[in-house]
Amino acid sequence: MAARCMDRPFLLMQEQQSNPKKGKVYLVGAGPGDPGLITMRGRYLLEKAEVLVYDYLASKRLLRYVPANARFVYAGKRGGVKHTHTQEEINQMLVDFALEGKTVVRLKGGDPFIFGRGGEEVETLARNNIEFEVVPGVTSATAAATYAGIPITHRGYTASVAFITGHEDPTKESSNIDWSKIATGIGTIVVYMGIKNLPNIVSNLIDHGRSPDTPVAVVRWASTPEQKSVVGTLATIANIVADAGIKPPALIVIGEVVNLRDTIDWFEKRELFGKRIIVTRTREQASELVASLEENGASCYECATINIEPVEDYYILDEALERIDEYHWVLFTSLNGVKYFFRRLFEKGLDARDLKGPDIGVVGKSTADLLLEYGINADLIPPVFTGEGLAESLLDQGVEGRNVLIPRAVEGRELLPETLRGGGAQVTIAPIYQNVPPEGRRDELRAELESGEVDMVTFTSSSTVRNFLTMVDAADQEELERLMAGVNIAAIGPITAKTVTDSGLKVDVQPERHTIEAMVEEIIGFYHS
Repeated sequence: MAARCMDRPFLLMQEQQSNPKKGKVYLVGAGPGDPGLITMRGRYLLEKAEVLVYDYLASKRLLRYVPANARFVYAGKRGGVKHTHTQEEINQMLVDFALEGKTVVRLKGGDPFIFGRGGEEVETLARNNIEFEVVPGVTSATAAATYAGIPITHRGYTASVAFITGHEDPTKESSNIDWSKIATGIGTIVVYMGIKNLPNIVSNLIDHGRSPDTPVAVVRWASTPEQKSVVGTLATIANIVADAGIKPPALIVIGEVVNLRDTIDWFEKRELFGKRIIVTRTREQASELVASLEENGASCYECATINIEPVEDYYILDEALERIDEYHWVLFTSLNGVKYFFRRLFEKGLDARDLKGPDIGVVGKSTADLLLEYGINADLIPPVFTGEGLAESLLDQGVEGRNVLIPRAVEGRELLPETLRGGGAQVTIAPIYQNVPPEGRRDELRAELESGEVDMVTFTSSSTVRNFLTMVDAADQEELERLMAGVNIAAIGPITAKTVTDSGLKVDVQPERHTIEAMVEEIIGFYHS
């Protein structure tokens, strides 16, 4: 007995080695296309993923929530295009990753259980004793109708709706769709994956009693800035779709509720809907501008022309911080100046309390708002948000004999320090970060411009202009003008605008107030006019 008891721990260890802990698979609905429509649970799981298996219809912007060290597997399937992986391969892939002990997120467009083949995937997981969870998503049917201004049910029109597929399993001997009942027994019919078979679908409905005058809407890329909708009747919609060049992914909405689109269409009536805008800010700083533009309907292509990196040596700033009480002013001319200054301040074991001596000046409101997040109210915000405006405001107060510290980029405009020195100030420039052109993306940027679909490029600093031109890499002025033909340019302020015009290009939008909010307002006004 004693010998058997001693053997037990060894046997348990052998079992644990031969049966390692299994992982878990989460099927997450990504929604119809707008990344903002994913559920909170879905986003939380993306942030915890060790492996991500994602679809063609899932917004690529959702991938930002996934840890950079996770494994990304593209399993996209598109109609009429050779699949990256078969469904059977995807099923097995989920099993294999789970058996490796991984936390796997299977990100699927729309809702996993509405024509998403999610049922097949979890059946495979269940057969292999893999733990799983399914997180619903906003299904494309309701999104397409809603974003096209169509309520799929309405008390005055219908109380019934049916979701059907326009692309059944080709291995089935006969259709599961009873057209005789669906044609006249359902108020609103929403068809998934039906563009290829649209002529057959409308023919089946008409042949089984649905009026040829029944209104029909077809919505492509619902909820995204690329959304495109066309409206017709059962008798005309096939030709309308063909003439408009509508391709998958698209949803078909059939029923009298389509008539309400004339009254409540909201998404496609936004001021910048259909405009393709390139945003050249750093990836970290682009979010506010992109969000504002997309809120007004624009389709944004984020192309960071700047990577912000710390300097190799902070010796000038470190020396200044050791005698910070000797300075009368510390001036911040950018958001990055604030960010990297406080990063180094904290690294030195200091904090905002150590800045009680000097007054703090900033170039504009956005910089002041960021400064406030670090617990400091700016003592000076110039009425004109430029380096010149800041310099003039300081000269009005008198700077003779004053010690001024300017933490900034390695390469910056010299107007502010030179103006202050001309007024008798002692100015210390402390380089704390550098603007570096990002690696790669040249071909991607040029392809965007070559497509002829870009309406505008936005610039928020001279560095974004210079690096954009470097990335475009035009052979000469003639090629640059060809690439930018038909593309409007928005510059946040006069300094940025001058850098644009110095390159031989024309500025179309320049707000009087040099803020992101004012820039977006000016862009909207430009396209309205």
